Amino acid sequence: MKRRWLDPETPAESAELNLYQALLSMKSVEEMGAFLGDLCTPAELEVLVDRWQVVPYLLEGLAYREIHERTAVSITTIGRVARCLNQGNGGYLAAAARAARRKSSATRKALA
Repeated sequence: MKRRWLDPETPAESAELNLYQALLSMKSVEEMGAFLGDLCTPAELEVLVDRWQVVPYLLEGLAYREIHERTAVSITTIGRVARCLNQGNGGYLAAAARAARRKSSATRKALA
């Protein structure tokens, strides 16, 4: 995290909560994509995509090397994501569970 040498008007905690609120306010995948495209550099977005891409494979129990071969994501990044899945704040697990429910719901609707 970068050091702040000046006293900002908005405390870091409040600014962080404001970002979370902005993310939650997006109403569609397209809006979220536009927001993240504006918020992040292409490299930052690529890192986020890489991390998210390996979550399902880790949850399936695939070996790091197999995940790397399927995704081209570095072993180091895969290890970091695995560490967060096992010892993190539960964010990956919550998002993965919701994504699985959405996918299951969409599949049921398509079959009906």
